Amino acid sequence: MHQVFIEGGLIRKLWDVEAHAYRDHLLRLDHESRRNRFCGTIADDTIRSYAATARGPDVVLHGFFVDGVLRGVADMRIVRPLDLQEAEAAFSIEQPWQSHGVGSALLERTLLSARNCGIKHVQVSCLMENRRMQHLARKFEAGIAFDFGSVIGTMENPRPTSLSLMREMVADGHSFVAAYIDFQSRLLKSSRMLSFAAPYLGSLHPPHAYAQ
Repeated sequence: MHQVFIEGGLIRKLWDVEAHAYRDHLLRLDHESRRNRFCGTIADDTIRSYAATARGPDVVLHGFFVDGVLRGVADMRIVRPLDLQEAEAAFSIEQPWQSHGVGSALLERTLLSARNCGIKHVQVSCLMENRRMQHLARKFEAGIAFDFGSVIGTMENPRPTSLSLMREMVADGHSFVAAYIDFQSRLLKSSRMLSFAAPYLGSLHPPHAYAQ
């Protein structure tokens, strides 16, 4: 069963309207995590432009949400949408949630989606010093190649089956329900906090102007 909850957070697909959440997540990455994600130094404006491209049928994003805030993303992009043979995947996880299994859960969901899209190969690329990403790729039996200071891992997908399609449908369904419940829970919590604070906030209002 593919994980929906992990490390106090929720794994689910991102919708196109959540591009702003992806942008904000990327901008929050610390220097090392940002360099690992983009295989080099990258400016804030470039990140904003990149995040705006994360939409459309050739892009599949899975996110890791904690208390409604996006803290990790698996970004899969189909290289040639017409033949669906290859996709490239990249991962970003904010530092406090690294090395807690979040990357594995995101990659597992990404590979399932790629398989059901008919994509045969999923490729990840990272810097030579990014041992964490290399370990993750090897965990999923990726073939490893070295290229001018970079490491490229290629994972081969089996053909989709009715069972794999059902697994993705179930995982997406569970994630949607969990996201809805989480949203309602946080909304209720905020409402209760406002109700509790209302009497105190009212006491802070300035007195009416004195009658003339």
